Amino acid sequence: MPAARLGYDARMFGLDTVVVLLVVLAVVLVWRGPKMLPKWGATLGRGVKAARKEAEDLRKDPHGEDGAPPA
Repeated sequence: MPAARLGYDARMFGLDTVVVLLVVLAVVLVWRGPKMLPKWGATLGRGVKAARKEAEDLRKDPHGEDGAPPA
């Protein structure tokens, strides 16, 4: 989806955002080495899993266990 249709300018140095992210990923892989990638993937996966669990818990009981609205 082009940046113009999103309602904001998502271009950096005349390149599309996806291209910039791929370049940054390539630089990080060269800099840190490919051995770190599985560790980062596992950490990211645990974070996404925890966020999904919390979102599901909020959908089930938005006021918490004690029934009071969040502060």
